[in-house]
Amino acid sequence: MSAQPSSGNHRTEGEYEDLLSLWADLESALSVLLSRPLQVQDFSAKVRQFDGWLQDLVAHDIDAALYLMFQLASTSTVGYSASHALVCGTLCHIMAIELKLPQRERDSLVRAALTMNIGMTRLQDELAEQRERPNAAQQEAIRSHPEDSLVLLQRLFITDALWLDVVGQHHACVSDRVPLADQDPEDRLTRILGTIDRYAAMISPRKSRVGRSATDSVRAIVGQEIDQRDEVSYTLVRSIGLCPPGTFVKLDNGETAIVLRRSDKANHPLVASLLDSTGTHRAQPNLYQTASGKPRIQSALARASVSLELNHRTMVRLGLYAAQHSAGVRGVTTGPGSL
Repeated sequence: MSAQPSSGNHRTEGEYEDLLSLWADLESALSVLLSRPLQVQDFSAKVRQFDGWLQDLVAHDIDAALYLMFQLASTSTVGYSASHALVCGTLCHIMAIELKLPQRERDSLVRAALTMNIGMTRLQDELAEQRERPNAAQQEAIRSHPEDSLVLLQRLFITDALWLDVVGQHHACVSDRVPLADQDPEDRLTRILGTIDRYAAMISPRKSRVGRSATDSVRAIVGQEIDQRDEVSYTLVRSIGLCPPGTFVKLDNGETAIVLRRSDKANHPLVASLLDSTGTHRAQPNLYQTASGKPRIQSALARASVSLELNHRTMVRLGLYAAQHSAGVRGVTTGPGSL
C-alpha cells in the first residue's frame, strides 16, 4: 500500500520528532563519558542515569528504538566506541527482558555492556578508522583491554562485583551448551554479552571493511541454522528478528526496502520500499506487510550497499502510522517478548 503519515495526532508526531534527538543526545553524552571518564563526577551515578535514559527510550517504542539504534550504528558521527557501547547496551536490555533475568543481573549486564571497552576507548575509535591491521602494540592493548577496563572502573569507584566480573571476562569463552539457568551469573552474563558484542561489531562499518547485514552477522556467529540449544543467539533472533527495524532488505519483486517494525509473525516484518526494481528512488515509499505473503524478503542488505539518505523522522512516523492502522503490526509501545 502507498503510505501517507497521519496528520491527526500532532502530539504523537512531536514525541517522535523528539525521539530521534534523544537517541542522538544519549549517544553523544555516552561518547563524552567513555572518552573522559576520570573527569566525570560520580561516574557510577552517571552510568545509572544513562541506563535509565536508555530504558525510557526503549519502553517508549521498542521498534522505533531498534530502527534508530541500527541506523545510528551504521552512520554514527561520535566515534565507533560509543556507538558500539550503545548498541550493545540496548540489545542487552532487550535480551534481559526476554530472558527474564533478575533485576540485579539485568543492571550489571547493561552497565557492563556500556563500559566493557572503557580501557581502550580512544584505541577502539582509531582502529575503526584504520585500514591496516593492528600493529603489535595495538594487538597487546586489545588483548589486555578487559583487565584494563576492570581496573579503570575500580578507580572510578564501581563496587558492583558482578558488573566488574563481566567486564573483566567479557572475551572469555563460555560454553553455549550448558543451559543459561544452570550457569553462574558471571558466566551467564558473559555469554550473553559476548554474543551481543560480536553481533554488534559485525553490523558496524569500519574503514577496513563495510558492516555485514544483520542476517549475515547472526549466521557468522551461529552458522546457517540457528540452533534452539544456543539460547542466547536463538533469543536474539526471536527478539529482534533476522532483519530488525532499521536494516535494509531486498524483496523478491526486485525492490529495496528498509524494515520499519516487527510483526506478530516472526521474521516477517513491515517494510517500506525505497527503490523500485530498476533501482529508481521512490518519491513516496510503499509499505508492505511481508507477513501477508507477497512480496517476501529475499535477502538482507548491508548498509553500505544502499546509497540513500533517509529522513529518519519520516520513516519512524511511517512505522507508527502502520502500527496504528494495520492488523498484525506491533503496537506503539511494545516489548520483545511476544514475538
